[in-house]
Amino acid sequence: VPGSATGVPVYCSRDWIWSILKDYKKERRIDVNVLEEVKKYREYAVAMRREFHRHPELSWQETETAARIRRELDEMGIPYEEVVGTGTIATLKGKKDHPVIGLRCDIDALPIKEVKELPYRSENDGVMHACGHDGHISMLLTAAKVLSDHRDELNCTVKLIFQPAEEKTNGALKMLETGRVGHLDTVCGMHIFPFLDAGTISVDPGPRYTSAAFMNITIKGRSGHGAMPHYAVDPIYVGAKVVDALQSIASRETNAMDTVVVSICTFHSGTMANIFAETAELSGTVRTFNPELRKQLPGMIERIIKSTCEAYRADYEFDYYCDIPATINDEHCSEIAAGSVKKLLGEEGLVKYAGTPGGEDFSYFLERFPGVYAFVGCRNESKGCSYSLHHERFDLDEDALVNGAAFYVQYLLDAQEQF
Repeated sequence: VPGSATGVPVYCSRDWIWSILKDYKKERRIDVNVLEEVKKYREYAVAMRREFHRHPELSWQETETAARIRRELDEMGIPYEEVVGTGTIATLKGKKDHPVIGLRCDIDALPIKEVKELPYRSENDGVMHACGHDGHISMLLTAAKVLSDHRDELNCTVKLIFQPAEEKTNGALKMLETGRVGHLDTVCGMHIFPFLDAGTISVDPGPRYTSAAFMNITIKGRSGHGAMPHYAVDPIYVGAKVVDALQSIASRETNAMDTVVVSICTFHSGTMANIFAETAELSGTVRTFNPELRKQLPGMIERIIKSTCEAYRADYEFDYYCDIPATINDEHCSEIAAGSVKKLLGEEGLVKYAGTPGGEDFSYFLERFPGVYAFVGCRNESKGCSYSLHHERFDLDEDALVNGAAFYVQYLLDAQEQF
């Protein structure tokens, strides 16, 4: 160690330095069995999830949901601020200001009518927590309970982020644009995942969800009689050619190793069987894991629409919007998270799952801060919990709530030693 009060270098052995570091790490670590601590609140986690499930609210309408979250935070004595209306950022300070670790969940529901008979079935007809966000809220509140119990032992500051409007894919960006999230040294999010068995969690590094963009296409033809197509420009025919041509992007214009999805999902035109309409309205979605390809896709798509319309004497309008980035886990954070899962669920609890072509606006957090997004298994066929996300019969094995809440806590404890 160069430098002392007298200017004489001081030399220390490697073993001595390592012993000091070990003592330092031991001082920073909370000596607690996280899974057992969370299990103490299992009934709370289930009750919260069922309450939110009974009262689902759509994106940007989560007024009662946000109020309920805030009442729970008040009960825990955790201060918070209201952000973008229905968003909430709570701050739990430990013994040290840094690192600052973010734990995020989403809170909105979907416009789906629930058909499964449950004692906690949705009471808001036509609206349902079919994507598990009720479970996400419950898990983060349960994690907050445990962290609050041990706040005097924490060696970090915790930001608990309850985000609205994930289903609209703009809630995360709006919260971040306020600047009130502040700097995070690392951030953790998760999703209940019916494609993995309850008792397992995936935290693989790299891409988890594709980017997600949407498009509206208007084909402008010329109306006329269905028996005399030569006097008209049929927008349905031109639209069909556009749909077909767009599939060449995945099959002929991009690397076969890249995931690329270009899907037209709606096609509306016409009013009668013998009338060519003036226009055809198409809409669809575009997905990829590749950030560079994401930038190129709008131009590729419009080139094909333009040239196809020109070939058949039609015009067009093209709107490409809500282009959220891919959700990509930081390699170092995934490594920390993998260790966290093993501590909670053992080697068999840590599973691999390839990235999936869904969209998730947690990607905006991961663009700014190193972090990890986990898939928390909730599938259990014996309990009837085997339906896909966004399905009218979706339900989850509530044992997964304990696993997810425990993962939030364990990742935070492990990450505070690394940042």
